Amino acid sequence: MTFEQNQADPSSDLNNSEDSQDRIVLRIAQTEQEVRAAQHLRYIVFYEEFGAHAPPEMVAGRRDFDEYDDYADHLIIIDEARRPEDGQIVGTYRLFRREKLPQGKDFYTSHEFDISPLIESGAKLLELGRSCVLPEYRTKHIMQRLWAGIADYLADHQIDLMFGCASLQGTSAEAALGQLAYLQYFHAPPEDLCPTVLKDCTQGLPFPEKETINPKRVFASLPPLIKGYLRLGAYIGKGAYLDADFNCIDVCIVLPTKQVTSKYIRHFERKVQKELISDSSFNQNFSKENKSE
Repeated sequence: MTFEQNQADPSSDLNNSEDSQDRIVLRIAQTEQEVRAAQHLRYIVFYEEFGAHAPPEMVAGRRDFDEYDDYADHLIIIDEARRPEDGQIVGTYRLFRREKLPQGKDFYTSHEFDISPLIESGAKLLELGRSCVLPEYRTKHIMQRLWAGIADYLADHQIDLMFGCASLQGTSAEAALGQLAYLQYFHAPPEDLCPTVLKDCTQGLPFPEKETINPKRVFASLPPLIKGYLRLGAYIGKGAYLDADFNCIDVCIVLPTKQVTSKYIRHFERKVQKELISDSSFNQNFSKENKSE
């Protein structure tokens, strides 16, 4: 479970107020206290709101944490208008760069998916995860600011390829079969960039035929963050993983930065003398292959 899923409220004051841009700040957490506040926010959303099963040590501290937090950058959304005692961090996103993982340690996603094609691609990798936002901040404006922050991070670190687990709420693979079939039929990655689930919760279930799927209708039913990734040009790896602890079904998102639409490239281009789309051998090869298709 990594991505918060609730719909943004287009009528929210945060979506429309003129001063919202001044009060909302995005940056990387700078202190242990800020990381702990982000973990507390994750606990509120994942365990108290969505009903994930919390181990006793997390209940005791009311924080969602694991060993990966020490190696990650934590992008945080701060509402400076809130009182500090009420918690000014209202959203967070966990970002892993490959070079920050200790020798021999696997990415978090590798617990659910075989990501060896991504590892072997030669791309400079970024794993996205543990995204959550408080309900009243799930607005179009906040999502745009969140993606702008990720965009700047990508430009700073010259990332070639993003990936991570994205969640469909609920644990019934049968109920999610239409959505999962749509993702497999219409958003499959190139074979050389295709993660494969380690234990497929749809195994043995009858997938609907491609011709019976209404793409627009199914797309509209997807969680907002998955829709956002698909709009950016993301692919979905093979199979789906049942994460019973988090009451969800995970798919693997794969997003080469070459695929990012012009809307977000404008954010990247604000970085003076920096290129989002680097001249790495991965991006050169990816561009050639896609031109030839």
